[in-house]
Formats: sequence, C-alpha cells, structure tokens
Amino acid sequence: CLPGVAFVPALLVSWSSAAFIISYAIAVLDGHVEPLVPYISDTGTKPPESGVFGFMINISAVLAVITMSIRYLLIEKQNESSPFLRPACNTLALCVGLMGCLGMGVVATFQELSVPSVHDVGALVAFGSGVVYITLQSIISYKSCPQWSSQVVCHTRMAISLVSCSAFVPMIVLASQISMTKIDWTPDDKDYTYHFLSAVCEWTVAFGFIFFFLTFIRDFQ
Repeated sequence: CLPGVAFVPALLVSWSSAAFIISYAIAVLDGHVEPLVPYISDTGTKPPESGVFGFMINISAVLAVITMSIRYLLIEKQNESSPFLRPACNTLALCVGLMGCLGMGVVATFQELSVPSVHDVGALVAFGSGVVYITLQSIISYKSCPQWSSQVVCHTRMAISLVSCSAFVPMIVLASQISMTKIDWTPDDKDYTYHFLSAVCEWTVAFGFIFFFLTFIRDFQ
C-alpha cells in the first residue's frame, strides 16, 4: 500500500495526530484542561499527559526531520533530471523546516508552566518556520508542475498554506493580548475570548501542517 518511502510521511501524520489527540484526551479526563479548545501546549503541561506529550512530540520532530530530508533529496534528483528550480531554494526550504523541528523539540522539552519564556520561543519558531516551510514547498510544487506535481496537488498545498498563514498571524496577535499564563481556562476568566480564538487558530495551523505532509505520500511512492 505504501511503496518506496511513502510510509515515512504516513507515519509522521498518524503519529503527530495521535500525539495531539492522546494528550488532549488524558488532560481532559484528568480535569487539567477544559474540553473546549485548550492550547495544544496546555494539554501537555501537567503529568501524566506531559510525559506522553513530550515523548510523542519529540518523536514527531525526528520523523519530520526525516520527511523533510527525503523531500529535499527527492527535489534535488528531480531538478537534476529536468531543472526547474534553483538549488538554493531547495536548501532554504530544508533549513527553515529543520528550524521548525528544533522548535518542536524545545516545546516538547520545556513545559509551558515550567519555563514559559523558552517554551514560547520554541512554539514561535516551530509554528513560524512551519508556515514558511509549507509555503516554500507549495511554491516549489508549482515550479515542478506538471512533470513532477499535478495541478490538484499544487492547489491543495497552496490552499493549506494560505489557511495556515491566515491562522498564524491572528494566533500571535491574540496570544499577545493575554495578560496571564494558565491552563484551566473558563468562559468567566479575563481574556478568555483572546485565549479561545488564539487556541482555535493554533489548532488550525497544527492540523494544517499534518494535512500538508499528507500530500507528500503520493510523491514519496
């Protein structure tokens, strides 16, 4: 079903989805967060979900590094066969992607309430680099069309990139308006509206990354 190295992005997508869902389920069942759209980091702050979250997100970061490296090598080989892209663009995309993976590792290692400043920087790097990476990959896909990418795949990737970019900016703006750090938010709390809308944007960006990597499976076959 998954010839070639297609199992790598498939594993990345399934593992990352499981990391978010399992951590969320444990945090909600233990009463550590409210069920209605908490921050992703809120679902991995307190034990036992913090251990699960840290372990699974670190594995996701490693799988993302492998996926991005394979993508880099794939584009390199395609470009050698029939040049359509400057090699520096491919290298830039890889470097940006690896920065995002490093940010994921920081987020997984330094919990939100333990070292908030380091955690926030890691999250900003992870999401910011991720958005830039998928945008660059969307542009590269258009460059390689129609020989190496179909119009449907190109449009799908660009649509995901646009949605992620559109959610990333308000996520940062709204989060900057929150005046306190906590994980057990309720509708009566001050700044709850900012928290809720920012969290919705965060989940949108995160699953945008997941759906984007899903489009790599066909290429990796």
